[in-house]
Amino acid sequence: MSAAPQPPMSSGMTPPPRRIDSARHLLQRWHLSDSAALARQPSLRNSMLVGLQAGLTVIIALPLVLLSPWAHLIGFASLGALAALFGRFETSRGRRRIVLLSALCQTMAVLAMSTVAWLGLPGTAELLLLALACGVLFFVTVSDRFGPPGSLIFVFAAGASLSPPDSFANVLERGAATAAVALLAWIICLITEGLRHRPGPERRFPAEPIRPLNHRLVAAARIVLGAAVALFVSRLAGADHPLWAAMGALAVMQGPYLHINLHRALQRMAGTVLGATLAWVILIQDPSVWTVIAALFVLQFVTELVIGSNYALGQIFVTPMALLMTQLAAPQAAGAAMAPERVLDTLLGASVGIVIAVLLSTLDDRHHLATQHAERAAR
Repeated sequence: MSAAPQPPMSSGMTPPPRRIDSARHLLQRWHLSDSAALARQPSLRNSMLVGLQAGLTVIIALPLVLLSPWAHLIGFASLGALAALFGRFETSRGRRRIVLLSALCQTMAVLAMSTVAWLGLPGTAELLLLALACGVLFFVTVSDRFGPPGSLIFVFAAGASLSPPDSFANVLERGAATAAVALLAWIICLITEGLRHRPGPERRFPAEPIRPLNHRLVAAARIVLGAAVALFVSRLAGADHPLWAAMGALAVMQGPYLHINLHRALQRMAGTVLGATLAWVILIQDPSVWTVIAALFVLQFVTELVIGSNYALGQIFVTPMALLMTQLAAPQAAGAAMAPERVLDTLLGASVGIVIAVLLSTLDDRHHLATQHAERAAR
C-alpha cells in the first residue's frame, strides 16, 4: 500500500533532523572539551562512603574466603562487594531496598550465566545470551531506578561467570559466595548508614526521571543489538575477553541522550587507556593475592572519590580494579597481557555503541540533540 501524500512543507517549517545531521552535530569539537569538564559532585561525602563500604567488604570478606576451603571462589566473592555501590542518594529505607535488590541481581547474574557455562552451549549461544543479559539488566536497573553505577556491575558479573564450572555444585558455590559477600556489604551499609547524607527538603540529590515503558524497551533492544555486534566482532578478532567490548557498548548506549552517549564513549576510551596502563604496571609485578586485595580496597575508594566529577577519571581506576578481579578469578589464564586487550575491546565497544545509538536513534533523540546543539552554538 502506498503512503498517503504529504502536504508540502512551508518555508517556515524546519525539516526533521536526519541521522546524518545528528552525526555532524556529534563531530563538533566542543564535545571533546565538554566530555573533559569536571562536574560538581552532588555529595562527595556519600561517594566516599560507598567506596569505603565496598572497600571494607573486600578487606573483610576476601581474606576469610582465601583462608577457607573455598579459596577458588575468591573472584566470585569479590563481585558481591560491589552491591554496596548502589543507592547512594536514596532515603535510608530506599537504600536498604536498593542494596538488597542489587545483591539479588548480582547473585542471579552469576547463577544464570554459570548455569549457561555448565550446560556447555555453543560459543555463539553464550554470546547471544550475554547480549540479551545486557538489555535485560539495563531494563531492570532503569525501571527500578537503581542509580549509578547501573547495569554494568551486573553485566560484569554475568560475563565473568561464563568460565566453565566443574559441576553444577560449583555453580551453586559461585552463587553462594557472591550472595554471602553481598549480604555482608548490605550489613556494612546498615551499620554505617548514619554517616551518609540523606535527601530532604534542605538537601536535594539528582534523580533521573523514570522513562516511559516504550522508551525503556527501545533502549534495551538497542543495547542487545549493540552488545551482540560488539561481542561477535571482538570474538572474530580473536579476543579472549569479548565481554569488555559488550560493556563498552553498554556504557555508551545506556545514556538517555545522544550527546551523553558520545561523552561516555570519549570518556570511557580515554580513561581505559590510562587505567589499562596502570593495571599493566601492577600486573607485571606479579602481585600476591594479598597485594591484589589491598589494591582493590584502594582502587574502589579512589574510584568513588573521582567518578562523580568525570567518568573518564573513574575509568582510570575502574579498569585496573576490573582486571585485578579477573586476575583473582583466573590467575593462570590472566596477567599483564589483559591490559592491551582491555583497551582494544573498549575502543571497539564504545565505537559500536555510538554508531548503533545514532543509527537506531528516534526522532525525539535527534530533536533533543539538535536543540542542545543550537543552544551550545548560541553561547
